[in-house]
Amino acid sequence: MKKLVGRTDLEDRLKRLDKLTYEEAQMAMAQVLKAMHTVRESMRGVADMLIGVDDQVARVEDGVTSVNDRVAGVDDKVEQVKSLSSPSIINSICVPLPSLQ
Repeated sequence: MKKLVGRTDLEDRLKRLDKLTYEEAQMAMAQVLKAMHTVRESMRGVADMLIGVDDQVARVEDGVTSVNDRVAGVDDKVEQVKSLSSPSIINSICVPLPSLQ
């Protein structure tokens, strides 16, 4: 009878060990899930910041395009002035100033 009682006691201990092992595995999984959630939230924050940076870069590109358009307009005006500034045209437009003596 002692053998039978001792065997039942051993089986009870093994069941208890199995239950504790299962609970420990559940706790470990809960910690992993919590860490994954934290990482995911951090990644969302980074993604939102990247969208903001992308928007800022697009605005800078628009500004550069605007400046390029203005520079092209100035270049065109300079070319117009150059074409008008041949000596014969300048002499015909300019009136000599009277001397101050």
